[in-house]
Amino acid sequence: MAGPSVQRADDGPSADHSHESGWRRLDKAAFGIVYGAITVLAILMAAGAHPVAPFETAAVLFGSVLAITLAKTFAEFLAHALDAGERLSRSGWREAWHHSTPTLATANLPTLLFVASGLGWMQAETALLASQAVCVALLGAIGARIGYVLHRSIGRSFAGALFAGGIGVLLAVMKHVIH
Repeated sequence: MAGPSVQRADDGPSADHSHESGWRRLDKAAFGIVYGAITVLAILMAAGAHPVAPFETAAVLFGSVLAITLAKTFAEFLAHALDAGERLSRSGWREAWHHSTPTLATANLPTLLFVASGLGWMQAETALLASQAVCVALLGAIGARIGYVLHRSIGRSFAGALFAGGIGVLLAVMKHVIH
């Protein structure tokens, strides 16, 4: 299974997550956020030089990330059944889906930016750049969080943000170089 390999007693499918702090929820969603941000950047990289059909770009972006999220969920669901020797169940599906939803959620704002462009509220190029900035910021935030959690240092937090955000910047720059 691609997610965390250790499951605590309070992390089961019926666990009440309302008591979790925002940081804990972010930490648990980090895998999906990173996966989603890089997926969105890759899909935008594959798009043409200038997104001239913003509604189409929005549909392709969200639809592609949805398909990838469903594939990730299904793979986790089946892999867990094999690893644990458990029967396939609705609760197993829900758990796999819950773990995968941050990947899909990461595509929401970029999709909405292209919808806004389609409605004439912004230029398509602005939607593209803003979508890339959102993904870079998400990667930077996760990198900063990792630097802080592992080292309890603002300097390491900054370095983590630069490293993870730099991956996003590299992907964004690659799009502009190849097109």
